[in-house]
Amino acid sequence: MSTTTARPDPAELEAVPRHLAFIGMGGNLGDVRAGLLSALAGMAALPGTALAGVSSVYRTRPVDAGGPDYLNAVAVLQSALGPQELLRGLQGLEKAHDRERPFQNAPRTLDLDLLWYGGRQLHSPTLTLPHPRMMQRAFVLVPLTEVLAKQVGGMASALAAALPAQADIGALAAAQGIEKLGELA
Repeated sequence: MSTTTARPDPAELEAVPRHLAFIGMGGNLGDVRAGLLSALAGMAALPGTALAGVSSVYRTRPVDAGGPDYLNAVAVLQSALGPQELLRGLQGLEKAHDRERPFQNAPRTLDLDLLWYGGRQLHSPTLTLPHPRMMQRAFVLVPLTEVLAKQVGGMASALAAALPAQADIGALAAAQGIEKLGELA
């Protein structure tokens, strides 16, 4: 007996409350800027989901990985999808961009990490929230801080309060080699 996952009805999702989600975006293979732009459009097209903001794009040296430098950014979504459904949507976008996982931290065409979802804490075999390594990664913290400055109140303020001090983020950015390139679009 097989089970299938029912896709949410877009009309029904309009009545569901939306949660603020922050997505780490990156890649270091192929035309990464085009892949990031395509991923933004793909995230905005997920059922019950709207793009609420995006940081600048940053070039970063690989951290715990090899290969060429990465381009990184952080997107903000408002989504009626639950965290697991949103994760599946993000993984579908990665797959559509030919993401392969031959080994941990392998170079990649597109990486979409669910960093934070509505203040939830979750520990499951497929998802940990908040993202367990985001506080040690300048390529997440720098664009996250930038995009948080554009968000107003509520859950965004709670996430901003949980981040390391700006001086600590700056020191981490210097150690990990972060360079702001400008707007993604």
